[in-house]
Amino acid sequence: MKKISTLISGCVMVIFLLALQREQIRTIYIIGDSTAADKDSRTFPETGWGMAFAKMFNQQVKVDNRALNGRSSKSFKHDIGKDGSAVNHWKPIFENLRRGDYVFIQFGHNDEKVHKPAVGTSLEEFEQNLIFYINQTREKGGTPILLTPIARRKFENDVLVKTHGEYPAIIRKVARDMQTPCIDMEDKTTKLVMSYGVVDSKKLFLHVDSGDKNYPQGKKDDTHLNTFGANEVAKLVAAGMRELQLPIQNNLILK
Repeated sequence: MKKISTLISGCVMVIFLLALQREQIRTIYIIGDSTAADKDSRTFPETGWGMAFAKMFNQQVKVDNRALNGRSSKSFKHDIGKDGSAVNHWKPIFENLRRGDYVFIQFGHNDEKVHKPAVGTSLEEFEQNLIFYINQTREKGGTPILLTPIARRKFENDVLVKTHGEYPAIIRKVARDMQTPCIDMEDKTTKLVMSYGVVDSKKLFLHVDSGDKNYPQGKKDDTHLNTFGANEVAKLVAAGMRELQLPIQNNLILK
């Protein structure tokens, strides 16, 4: 009987410790567009920065990358599925959010496409959508982090041109108004691309010679990143976390 009691006590302790460990694990959700999204082997070497970012933490942090190709702050919560039904990509995140989790919010690339009603947003709508994600995250005890969109590789007279209009400014405004931490990725990636220069900055983006298995005709894409570029951008996100002194920075294994 004593052995059985000891065995039961041991099992209870193991279950308790596993539950405690799960409670201590924090999740970072990434919501955004194709520049952050996970990619499959059919589009390699295209790589979202979220893929590289997920590898930068110890076992106490799980990165759940929910960013999706082509989505905006509007279509992420009001999308249309292949069968024509309404899809809300935000809803399952909200339902699973726990106190202590983080939500990294990066939109802008597709919001600026106002000629596409399904994704394009006015500046006013963009602002309200960001506020929505912030409030919903806080409602569940999570911490929202805003990120401005990463720069495109567009040079004029050897100077990188900003292509996102006023959308990054709206993100910075919302960050101030809502007292929300913001990592200015537009600024950080602009400096990164400029540091490589007009020619060498191609090394960061999806530039592929003809004859590639996935891109037989070659590819010249100055919006999406390759594996190297995604790693460099993810490092900038991590640097931004340190600058903001976010508590979860202590779980970074990249020094």
